[in-house]
Amino acid sequence: MKATGIVRQLDQLGRIVIPKELRNTYDLREKDSIQIFVEGEDIILRKYQPACIFCNDATDIVVFERKNICRNCLNKLKEL
Repeated sequence: MKATGIVRQLDQLGRIVIPKELRNTYDLREKDSIQIFVEGEDIILRKYQPACIFCNDATDIVVFERKNICRNCLNKLKEL
């Protein structure tokens, strides 16, 4: 895991603000959903992408390089 050097405090409601630089880098927009994972003592935030990034199909999804791709699109990519 790569450290960013950015530190934020929780507000009274337990919220944090994700810095603009990170939102831009990871294409996070207002109203985007974020998944929360726990790994040991780490809390991991990830942009929620339930469907294939190419065709938006949500069935038979494979995660490749932290992106969701359906098997149909994955097979098309293999043919290239």
